[in-house]
Amino acid sequence: MPSTLPILRARRERRLEKQNKQSAHTRGAIISGGIVLSLLLALAIILGAFAYADITRELPSTEILPRLLNPPDGLLLQPTRIYDRTGLQLLLTFAPDDAAQTRRYIPVNEQNPQHIPENLINAVIAVADPQFRIHSGYAIQGYDDPERHPTIAQKLVSGLMLYNEPPTMRRAIRERILAAQITAQFGRTQIIEWYLNSANFGNYAYGVDAAANLYFNKPADQLTLAESAILAAVSETPALNPLDAPQVALQRGREVIHILNQLGLASNEATALALAETSEITSALPTPPTIAPAFVNLVLTQLETQIPRDRIERGGLTIVTTLDYDLQKQAACVTEVYATRLADLPAPETDCDSARLLPSLPPAVTFADSSASALILDPKTGQVLAMVGETSQGVETPLVSAHRPGSSLDAFVYLTGFTRGLSPGSLTWDIPPYGDFASEEVNQNFDGNFHGPMRLRIALANDYQTPVKTLKTQMGIENVTKIASSFGIELNSDVSMLELAGAYGVFGTQGVYFGQAIGDEFLPVSILRVEGADHVALLDWSLPQAQTIVTPAMAYLMTHVLSDEPARWNSLGRSNALEIGRPAGIKVGQTVEGSDAWVVGFTPSHVVATWTGVRDTPLASPQQAGEKITPRFPAVLWNALMQTVSENTPADGWTAPQGVAVMTVCDPSGMLPTRECPNLVTEVFLHGSEPTHADTMFREFSINRETGLLATVFTPPELIDRRVYMLAPENAREWAQSAGMEIPPTSYDAIQAPPINPVANITSPQLFADVSGTVQIIGTASGDGFLYYRVQVGKGLNPQEWIQLGGDVIAPIENDVLAEWDTEGLSGLYAVQLVVVKEGQVVDTAVIQVTIE
Repeated sequence: MPSTLPILRARRERRLEKQNKQSAHTRGAIISGGIVLSLLLALAIILGAFAYADITRELPSTEILPRLLNPPDGLLLQPTRIYDRTGLQLLLTFAPDDAAQTRRYIPVNEQNPQHIPENLINAVIAVADPQFRIHSGYAIQGYDDPERHPTIAQKLVSGLMLYNEPPTMRRAIRERILAAQITAQFGRTQIIEWYLNSANFGNYAYGVDAAANLYFNKPADQLTLAESAILAAVSETPALNPLDAPQVALQRGREVIHILNQLGLASNEATALALAETSEITSALPTPPTIAPAFVNLVLTQLETQIPRDRIERGGLTIVTTLDYDLQKQAACVTEVYATRLADLPAPETDCDSARLLPSLPPAVTFADSSASALILDPKTGQVLAMVGETSQGVETPLVSAHRPGSSLDAFVYLTGFTRGLSPGSLTWDIPPYGDFASEEVNQNFDGNFHGPMRLRIALANDYQTPVKTLKTQMGIENVTKIASSFGIELNSDVSMLELAGAYGVFGTQGVYFGQAIGDEFLPVSILRVEGADHVALLDWSLPQAQTIVTPAMAYLMTHVLSDEPARWNSLGRSNALEIGRPAGIKVGQTVEGSDAWVVGFTPSHVVATWTGVRDTPLASPQQAGEKITPRFPAVLWNALMQTVSENTPADGWTAPQGVAVMTVCDPSGMLPTRECPNLVTEVFLHGSEPTHADTMFREFSINRETGLLATVFTPPELIDRRVYMLAPENAREWAQSAGMEIPPTSYDAIQAPPINPVANITSPQLFADVSGTVQIIGTASGDGFLYYRVQVGKGLNPQEWIQLGGDVIAPIENDVLAEWDTEGLSGLYAVQLVVVKEGQVVDTAVIQVTIE
């Protein structure tokens, strides 16, 4: 019997081998899983590092805070100040009053004679950050709402370090990182001291000392518990301050007192005294700026697109503007005098030299409830030099509203036409609707009249509305809108003086718009530069950006029309207020209702825009009921301001650039001159759009002076007058007749065959015969002294052109074939004339009329 030991050993080995394989698989799986986890962890670490690096990239230095809030001279971050372009004339200080124009830094340390009272510290912590003394400077909650700043350290970081970053989750994380850093680096005592010296308490009062003086007329170290509670509540909601909302501010102060009592930070006795206290709140309100208030508003509007308003008001900024202070004073004075005269009020006491440049207002019309405003711009830099707010009855306000543009934007309709092959010399008809348009509302001009045919130049210069409506229809409103939008103009919206001045300034600078991208718009600027407390430039607009809007040639066409003084005489007369003794492109505008009127004009150096508006009917006299504001009024203000700003500049105009042709054309057709054209003018064209055809508008007619009818070949020559008529198209005939325009007759003289001359006659074909094919002309051409004869034909009853059949024939003919006429391809009424020339230049003629079938 064989031994069982080898069998058992084999089984054991197989079992061990199977266990080893299972152990190996398990170890491999564990190792593989470990490797995968390690890789994932490494990847997570790398991604986390990249994410952290991205979040902390260009993180502001924490040293910003001591530089801003711990000045060596003991003066706090000073109020933001706005200056004119020289940096010397102060326009506005963001301070509640003159006494607060220098901010004082008040420490927390009680050993300092002037320190922040402990009650105020406790009250602010209680309402702003109850866990202030526990946490590390930041709170995790609220990270998904970037507008929330739940800790005092975060409020500091948000207001002074990250103010220029958009409110995103990334900023919320950066804010918490910086809050933790400044808390660890400077300590909680320094954090609360900085916060109390920089917090916003409303009405430009930043810091507890400014707030205490503004609202309670006392320094911060003398604040009572009740007053401290009020300021603590105001620091959370600055708009609910003791001046703007006194009852609410007092009630919120009482609520803070109760919170302090509940937290054990105010005893029951102190709480009772504070609740019983009647806080004396000052009644003085901050005074608004008096120097260039409308311009200052424009500065702040533009600056807020770059720096938040809270950061501007917090302080430490020096804003140097584009304002020419002396020019601003003159502009404000002139506008004040103009508005006073317009309202028929006594002349203001504060007169100025520039007011003497004001022309006379249109006579016998005044507007009691009128307003006027003005803006002066340097188009080569896009800088606003002066801006006067809406001035009513001689008092300037800070407002410069957008108004209805009326016809002030019509130039962009014409510009659209110029871009599509039309020119200032193109013909247009200012006439009532006709044909398919007869059912439309008649688009009367502002003067209530129609003016017939004219060049586009005349229509634009005189602000005629019928031609511009016709042109807008031809060009398509979508094309006009596109052209206007390239200038920053929206056709269907109100327009501001800044937009209007910037757009028209493009024509004066040969098609280039100088300015800056401000928000979603490209506009002229009111700011040169902004510096921080450390004199580092935060914004620099001293060098303009440039956008080419149209070609120099296209800009020149528009400038040439708008600066054409004689072209405006039809509507404004000679020696009007828009003539200042130097070249100036000018566009006037008005609304149909007569509530708004504009004048915007430019030279190569300046743009001046003026607006005048009314809300009610004029009150000067009963006869003036229904009078409207027209451009004649703001033209007076424009005249004085343009003369003022141009006083020391040369009277330069514009030189034609390449791509512009100057030609003599027939007026008003704009076509090449002919002998009949009664009026020739010089006109400008883009290369390629010059006229190539002779004028067809004027034509000479032969008229029987006795009958007034069209002469025929049978009309005695001694009765024929040559008269030139302007041919009106069918749609203008009715207007031409109503306007008394001479219209050529359409009927001919009665035809009476002359007696037969025996030596010069045509016997065949007969008079008024119908002919076709080859026609034999039979007759007689002879007589004493005969030299030669010719036969010629011409179309119509009184042909203006003759075609000779064959050459001159020197042999006399007696009742035989004079000539043969091939009428193939011809039709209609024709005249056949025999001309017999004899010695002594004696001429005999015979004429018949035939109809070619």
